[in-house]
Amino acid sequence: MQRHIGIGDLASAVRTYRLIKGLKPDIVHGHGAKGGVYARLFGTVSGARRHRVARLYSPHGGSLHYDAETIVGRLFFALESLMSRFTDQLLFVSDYERRTYREKVGEPRCPASLVYNGLADPEFEPVETAPNGADFLYIGMMRGLKGPDLFIEALALAERELGRPLSAVMVGDGDELGDYRHRVEELGLADRVRFHPPMPAREAFRLARCVVVPSRAEAMPYIVLETLAAAKPMIATSVGGIPEIFGDTAEILVRPDAAQLTGRMVEAASDFEAYEARMPDRETLKARFGVDAMARGIDAAYRDALTLRRGGSYKSDMSA
Repeated sequence: MQRHIGIGDLASAVRTYRLIKGLKPDIVHGHGAKGGVYARLFGTVSGARRHRVARLYSPHGGSLHYDAETIVGRLFFALESLMSRFTDQLLFVSDYERRTYREKVGEPRCPASLVYNGLADPEFEPVETAPNGADFLYIGMMRGLKGPDLFIEALALAERELGRPLSAVMVGDGDELGDYRHRVEELGLADRVRFHPPMPAREAFRLARCVVVPSRAEAMPYIVLETLAAAKPMIATSVGGIPEIFGDTAEILVRPDAAQLTGRMVEAASDFEAYEARMPDRETLKARFGVDAMARGIDAAYRDALTLRRGGSYKSDMSA
């Protein structure tokens, strides 16, 4: 389904309804604002004539990033509040999302659980940088919210401060890609910044020594988990759920500001090995964000939602 609201949503909705109706599921779990609406509405309708379908919803950054004081924000949050009547359980992937939901939508009317995203064991295998690897990597959507413009500006400033050239790779696609290519040329970085189309994260990790996530807003980004699990040093902004991933080492995070990113890039480029030592402990990371922990949490949430939907009582104590 497309990110923005448009005429294509009608076809998407029809396909989703037919899929749910055909599968006759016991549980429907929707992710993101649009997926959450489809899952809960069609889960309600499809289960009306037989048994009750358990409807779960995981809010993500998209709608929660809107300003509650704007007309669009008020519209989205009013819809979120309305849809909560058709929700058996909210399943958050970060405490940031849970807090933001409470602040902008209101106290949940149904049980709410927190279950972090998880990575499989192979994703915790270190990724070595290729012999001709660049200094820094940006990987993600080419859009302002993700901060590729901050990455480019900080790279130029870091070169100036270090007094030597730095190399970078930018992996991703988006409507603003042309703008970023033009900015790289304006700053005289064209011979040192390579652009690549989207590719699997672990392939991209081989292209550079240090990953930079300069986002202006996030929820619980997988790319941060994937980077740290792959034993790659990274520079990231202190937004959304990223501080929850870094835990005790969150002081290394910076504001989404070119000057602050520059400082970290200078520090990393001066001694990549020393900078890598400041990253979170990978064993601790795996214990909190491994796929086994995620699976156990989701399984408990599904069982509780199904029991509650069919007249039982809620058992798990994960909503604090």
